[in-house]
This record gives sequence, C-alpha cells and structure tokens, in this order.
Amino acid sequence: MPDGGKLTLASANVILDEAYAKTHDEVAPGEYVMIAITDTGTGIPASIRDRVFEPFFTTKSEGKGTGLGLSMVYGFVKQSGGHIRMHTQEGRGTRFEVYLPRAGAGAGAEAGAGAPAERSAVGEAAPVDGGCETILVVEDDVLVRNQVIAQLQSLGYVTLSATNAREALALVTGGAEFDLLLTDVIMPGRMNGRELAEEAVKGRPSVKVLFTSGYTEKALLHHGRLDAGVLLLPKPYNKSDLARMVRLALDGTQALHPGQQAARA
Repeated sequence: MPDGGKLTLASANVILDEAYAKTHDEVAPGEYVMIAITDTGTGIPASIRDRVFEPFFTTKSEGKGTGLGLSMVYGFVKQSGGHIRMHTQEGRGTRFEVYLPRAGAGAGAEAGAGAPAERSAVGEAAPVDGGCETILVVEDDVLVRNQVIAQLQSLGYVTLSATNAREALALVTGGAEFDLLLTDVIMPGRMNGRELAEEAVKGRPSVKVLFTSGYTEKALLHHGRLDAGVLLLPKPYNKSDLARMVRLALDGTQALHPGQQAARA
C-alpha cells in the first residue's frame, strides 16, 4: 500500500468438507482456524500470481529484498497441515486466508456458551429451506460456478448462469426472467458485481440481489460498513450458508438496492 490504506485482520472457526477437499488436493477435510489478512493496496499482477510462493522469487530490485516472506509462510502452513488461499485484483487489493488445523476441537465443542462461534466454510449443516425461484448466478470461476449451480438446483431452484457482467447483462436485456441475482463482487472486465446489480435492477426493481466475495470488497462498503439492504455471502461458504442467505435475500424486503442506498447515503 504505497500511498497508505487499510489492513484488516479477521479470524473464524471453519469446516472444510469433502466437497471442498475434492477441488483442493492438498486439503484434508476437517475443522480449521481461518486467519484472513486483507489490504486495500495495489494488488498482485496476474503475470506473477503463480510465483508468489516460490523461494527467492521477488519483484524487488537487487539489494532491496530476497523474497523469502511468502515462501516461508507457505512452508509453515503446509508443515502444520494447513491450507492457504489468495484472492487479489490489481488496483483493488489482496486477501490471504490461512487455514490451520484446529486444536482441541472436541473440547471446544463442549465448552458451551463460552465457546467461539463456529462458521462452516464449505460443508454440510442442518437441513435448510430451498425454493422454486429462478436465480441468475454470475461467477467467473468455473469450478465455483458449477458447484453453486449444483447446490442451488438440489435445493429446488431454477438457475441461469453467466461468467461475467457482460454476459449477465446480455441475459437481462434479452428478457431472461429471474428472481435473484447472485453475483461475485470481483469479476474480469470493466464492470464489477455492484455495478452489474445497479444496471440489472434499473428496469427490474423487484429483482433481489445477493453478493458473494472472497474478501471484503470496498466497492460494497460505505464508511467501512455494508449499506443497509446489501447482502454479502463471504467465500468460502457451504450449502447451508448459501441456502440461508438466498432465502434471506428472496424473502427479505431489501427495499433499497445498492445504487439507491449509496445515492441516499
């Protein structure tokens, strides 16, 4: 963050389930502690993202650093039986999520009301309500998109899908009918999820919106908080989380859409 910015630290107890492990070979299903570090900096260029964990790789000039930092973090996480994820976009910032095996999980579960609240990451939970509405899913990651669509269809919903805002708007202008727009905040192209939502609801004020993101995206924040009526489902999430938030979005009043709320603020 060469010009300053905001660094956010967060933690949560999470569960990485069999379905998540199938798409991440290095992950063993189980209970983890997630530690997330998010910045509002310059982001990591696409050309070097696959190399950031390499030992001695650095973008610094000679004498300005050896580039050992992230490789050491990666090694520590792996030696601890953990998992690390990176979400980044140039000009918007970066989020690293470190998942470390949770110690004393049995004791924690028996601790009662004083135990930390646990958030399932990508697992199954109690039975949840589905529906028969139509949901437009906008997600550029094909694995995530296919998984979300499969989960929604198993809950009884009808689904439409798009890989970016341009494809989604083509469906909207083409007359596609849907009740909920479920969109990632960060997508390739000139339009992000919030801008897509604003365009989609202009002519369809009855359409509800649910955002999803791998990190707290400043495009959704006003004075550091989500605007009233804006719903965000953090990644990674499980089927129970998805079902609960979808029903909340569809059943809630959500009287103010993102653009309307921002204009009034």
